[in-house]
Amino acid sequence: MSFYLGIDVGTSGTKTLLIDEAGVVQAEASAEYPLHQPRAGWTEQDPEDWWQATVTTVRQVIKAAKCKPADVRAIGLSGQMHGSVFLDKKDRVLRPALLWNDQRTVAECEEITQRAGGRKALIKMVANPALTGFTAPKILWLRNHEPKKFDRLAKVLLPKDEIRRRLTGEYASEVSDASGTLLLDVVKRNWSKKLLGKLDLDPDLLPPVFESEDVTGTLTTAVAEQLGLTTDCKVVGGAGDCAAGAVGNGVVRSGVLSTSVGTSGVMFVHSDKPQYDSEGRLHTFCHAVRGKWHMMGVNLTSGGSLQWWVDSILQGLAGIDTKQRYEAATREAEQAAAGSGGLLFLPYLNGERTPHADPHARGAFVGLNTTHGRGQLTRAVMEGVTFALRDSLEIIRSLDVPVKEIRVSGGGSKNPLWRQMQADVFGKKVATLAVEQGPAYGVALLAAVGDGAYKSIEQACKATISVAETTPAQRKATNTYNALFPIYQRLYSSLKQDFASLAELQ
Repeated sequence: MSFYLGIDVGTSGTKTLLIDEAGVVQAEASAEYPLHQPRAGWTEQDPEDWWQATVTTVRQVIKAAKCKPADVRAIGLSGQMHGSVFLDKKDRVLRPALLWNDQRTVAECEEITQRAGGRKALIKMVANPALTGFTAPKILWLRNHEPKKFDRLAKVLLPKDEIRRRLTGEYASEVSDASGTLLLDVVKRNWSKKLLGKLDLDPDLLPPVFESEDVTGTLTTAVAEQLGLTTDCKVVGGAGDCAAGAVGNGVVRSGVLSTSVGTSGVMFVHSDKPQYDSEGRLHTFCHAVRGKWHMMGVNLTSGGSLQWWVDSILQGLAGIDTKQRYEAATREAEQAAAGSGGLLFLPYLNGERTPHADPHARGAFVGLNTTHGRGQLTRAVMEGVTFALRDSLEIIRSLDVPVKEIRVSGGGSKNPLWRQMQADVFGKKVATLAVEQGPAYGVALLAAVGDGAYKSIEQACKATISVAETTPAQRKATNTYNALFPIYQRLYSSLKQDFASLAELQ
């Protein structure tokens, strides 16, 4: 029997699971680590924390599964996208990694756009505009603000690729995660020498790029001993967390779209060819499926909005059990009617990416009156997050990208109210999977493909992933949401300048 590991280096922690050849999960483990915010809008982590979590969780799942070391044939890696690990020529980390939701690089995004010859020219080169979360502006920030460290810079790696280096001793990335650096020619699926030249960045700072199921190395002797595995264990390219999650949800063919509500929110649709939004509202990245692409909308604070509301605002209030705050809050929200009595919430607590690309956007309740209670406010938060996802869906529809099936995942699929809300807001039934394990499962399947257990990732998904149930849209609720959604969309434009002014005061 052959087994395959999937390791997902997330923002709040690392999850590792082990599957057999049939895709059945044999064991799983997770380990958390801190997020550091040295200033408002700055987010950082210590790559050493990722590595220690990786070692801990791998050892735990191997022990739990009681499999022979030689039977673990390959490892797939997933991780939070866009993060920057800065290494010197001796592979020492120069500073804490800047993360995907870090907002410090506004000036560097403007610099990149100017050097590229304007927004349209930049999108033509790399299919996407410059956004604060991407990796390229982080490299320029290091050059502009910490020049002594930049002078020592030898390699820039993404979070999962730093784990790969620790596992194999190899520098490597793959096309789905590399797409989020803003330095990849997404159409040609390789680094953009043209943009690197315009930014005066040495191409040698970046590792070689592979397809997601390609083998990029094997475990070093020391690491194999540390993990309880063998040096024959392969490490495949893997994928950025969004593409990995899509693979884990079977979104590997045209017409299938997935939504995920985690800390951030993602709407992800498969594409057989590279298509891009000329206005740059959606991301166009390489898919983890060989020779395929995807379009993606990202909301920075989706599940994070509900977490803020429940943990920071509702905590300690009467009627909310501190051990079951989310269940209690959801029960109250269920008692409120769709539309929350005309109350809207803008979930831009940490700025927003799709469709506004505005780091200065802020959260807001609009429409409050004395009849609104706590349940309606909670429901409005959940509805606001779902409206933010619909922003992406409307753009996808406007580009004539086929959407035949919507699969929901993350916290938004496990919560029945939020699952129904998505169906109602989208006006289309949504499907949940028989087993949902997220990005770690997707890259475990990629490892199985890389080892030859399956001929392709499409074949692997067909053999291992199935829909469990569907939730149809309720016409009355959909009509209510269709009336509210245009108002929701107009609110950002109305408040944009005020958001910017408030951000300066924060």
